[in-house]
Amino acid sequence: MPPQPSWDDQLFVLFDDLEGQAAALYELDRDAELVDRGRAAYRQVSLESRLVASTGMRISLDVAGVGRVEGELQRVGTGWCLVSGHAQDWIVRTRLIHVVHGASVRSVPEAAWSPLHKLGLASALRRLAESQLRCVVHLVDGAQHEAVVCRVGADFLEIRTPSDALVLVAYDAVSAVQSRD
Repeated sequence: MPPQPSWDDQLFVLFDDLEGQAAALYELDRDAELVDRGRAAYRQVSLESRLVASTGMRISLDVAGVGRVEGELQRVGTGWCLVSGHAQDWIVRTRLIHVVHGASVRSVPEAAWSPLHKLGLASALRRLAESQLRCVVHLVDGAQHEAVVCRVGADFLEIRTPSDALVLVAYDAVSAVQSRD
């Protein structure tokens, strides 16, 4: 018959067992905390930060009032992005993007954005007005206006239609602007 472990040995075995159980519970708790921290951190990731990380990539966007826009993501600003497609460019309002296909798995936090990324929609539209290029202004409701952007106001753009009519379009109505030239 093998010798019985002493009371001290039994106590150390019990403590070792309890210590092992505590370590296992700590690991489970730590893993859950790391998952929670990861989820909490991801709540700070915006669509625009994912788009900034996707600059230079070929993407597809499903846009309200337009449908699918495909091309290379050239630039992202506050509230808009520029997609260069086949023989045309698109200025798309990011809040009207429903789905993005082909985006980077990474994101660039806003604190790391260049000053160019902080330019708003009006800056992009002013550049279009300066160029006097023909374009199609796509509205959220699906309507379109073939036009030249003449001037850009605080919350609207002034366009000239082929019939030479001046039309004011509120930013909130615009989903995208497509180049024609």
